[in-house]
Amino acid sequence: MPAELSPWLEWLQGQPLLFTTLCVVLLAFVAWLANWIVKRLLVRGIHRALGFTSIGHHVVAGDQSIVRRLSNIVPALIISAGIGLIAGLPEAVVTVVRNVSSAFSVLTVALAIGGLLKVANALYQQRPDAHLKPIKGYLQVVQIVVYAIAAILVIANLIDRSPLILLSGLGAMAAVLMLIFQDTLLSLVASVQITSNDIVRVGDWVEMPQLNADGDVIDIALHTVKVQNWDKTITSIPTKRFISDSFKNWRGMQESGGRRIKRSLYLDQNSVHFLDGAEIEHLGGFALLRKYLDGKLGELDEWNRRLNEQGAAALNQRRVTNLGTFRVYVEQYLRHDPRIRQDMTLLVRQLSPTADGLPLELYCFTNTTAWAQYEAIQADLFDHLLAILPEFGLRVFQHPSGADLREWRVPVSEPRERMLAEA
Repeated sequence: MPAELSPWLEWLQGQPLLFTTLCVVLLAFVAWLANWIVKRLLVRGIHRALGFTSIGHHVVAGDQSIVRRLSNIVPALIISAGIGLIAGLPEAVVTVVRNVSSAFSVLTVALAIGGLLKVANALYQQRPDAHLKPIKGYLQVVQIVVYAIAAILVIANLIDRSPLILLSGLGAMAAVLMLIFQDTLLSLVASVQITSNDIVRVGDWVEMPQLNADGDVIDIALHTVKVQNWDKTITSIPTKRFISDSFKNWRGMQESGGRRIKRSLYLDQNSVHFLDGAEIEHLGGFALLRKYLDGKLGELDEWNRRLNEQGAAALNQRRVTNLGTFRVYVEQYLRHDPRIRQDMTLLVRQLSPTADGLPLELYCFTNTTAWAQYEAIQADLFDHLLAILPEFGLRVFQHPSGADLREWRVPVSEPRERMLAEA
């Protein structure tokens, strides 16, 4: 030891409080320096070494870097080992610091194991058959067991008792705790599942008809999830119901950027007929139908020519219908509308005939998810289609109304013969 430092050390030994404080500061500095060296040199080198492999990339980049998380154990070990070497510290302080350091080390290892389990699931998901046999549920069970063991060890370290004492006490208290805090425990488990599986977030539009909930999630608490309905009322739903009951989350629709239109036009089946030459010439004036009519008429002419060569009767010939032409027009109208997503499903199809007419269903997606704009686009589409129907010789089916009955009503005073004649 240099002679110049001896007077300072003798003076510090005469100041026990200052000496202890400097030792504590020095220990903290050494722990910080070790943490800095490990993260700057060792962890960075491991990152570069592992980054070249698929597994290493997930270990380095996944879950906030598992390697960097494990490096935090180094300063905890240094503090735990060095706190006992500082003279003048009360025994209680040394014990508390060691216990906290041990608990921190256990917690860090548990979080790192949880991160490794997530990495294992991410690697498994890269398999082509992963969706057939998912392992996420099993890994979550292992993660819960690891966290439970870590919680017991952390509590045992903090209170400086053996973990076996806690386990023996938990066995006696488990039944009482589950009976008293049944709802709380169920809500806690549900909250963990909701968070880990990302089932519901604040701001999601959820729909749970059995509880009359249809609106945005405004709060997620331990026991309840608050949903503000579209009529501005608020429904409080137990958190566990989002695990036990089915509900619809519209987040996927909002994130996709397109909202589905699925609505039918009910057509009068009596108005369906073959097109004659004048009608075909009239419909050929629609720019959206020119290509279709040219191709369809050419196809039918070739078909009918072969029938004539075979000597088949004229009734076997194929002809263009007004319904088929209208269906093509609707599809082309949707494909040329910039408000309709062309990269999503777009269908115009006939459904099974019903007593209310023949349904012609439009199935497409708008380029916006805003409610008001979506409704405006949908209304504009059907306004146009309802107005253009007579051009194709089609009628919309609807049940007779009072006005229709008044038009058909015959005065009772007229002779029965005249009624029969007009009928």
